Amino acid sequence: MLPFTQGSLTKIEEFFKEQGYKVRYEKGSFRTGACMLQATKVVVVNKFSNLEIKIQSLWNILMDIEIDSEAISERLFPIYEDVLKSKTIV
Repeated sequence: MLPFTQGSLTKIEEFFKEQGYKVRYEKGSFRTGACMLQATKVVVVNKFSNLEIKIQSLWNILMDIEIDSEAISERLFPIYEDVLKSKTIV
């Protein structure tokens, strides 16, 4: 897992974008820090969550989605490797 920094959050957002997802920050009555809208490629993150919760929430969604490894840039490939490692641990 990535460190809880603004840079890590930015990299995860870029990773989602490369996969064709939109990440939006909005207010709402979330039970968790983020959710994915059913049958769409839109991830909604609670804008009032702290940085750690935002990263953890997006990371958990990354663990659940199907990732197109061909669409990943070389710069963001380490995130993909981390996701694969995390999936094997769970």
